[in-house]
Amino acid sequence: MRYTIRLMNCAFFARHGVLEEEARLGQRFFVDAVLHVEGGDAVESDLIEGTVHYGQAFQRIEHIVTTTRRALIETLALDIAQSLCAGFPQIQVAEVTVRKPSAPVPGVLDYVETTVRWPADG
Repeated sequence: MRYTIRLMNCAFFARHGVLEEEARLGQRFFVDAVLHVEGGDAVESDLIEGTVHYGQAFQRIEHIVTTTRRALIETLALDIAQSLCAGFPQIQVAEVTVRKPSAPVPGVLDYVETTVRWPADG
């Protein structure tokens, strides 16, 4: 059985960005992970072992966002998507969005975001 798990608006403080002041000051980042899962009989059997444990998926996302500094949020999103797929073989496709609300741009905006899909052809 195929289904989708969504972890939405996960918030973390981190130091990603191109500018030195972003590394020094840090800011909040938000992550959405949309996981397309081939869960076998997990839904019918009601057993966590056959699906993606979303608490563990959240911890994996948190670890990547808070421990590895990236210049580009695109690269950060790819790191997360690849790690989720590697850690949970039930995930067929991971779509990861990273939002950066305090992007250093000369204008007013709510946030900048990027979405990566892994595997890219999935």
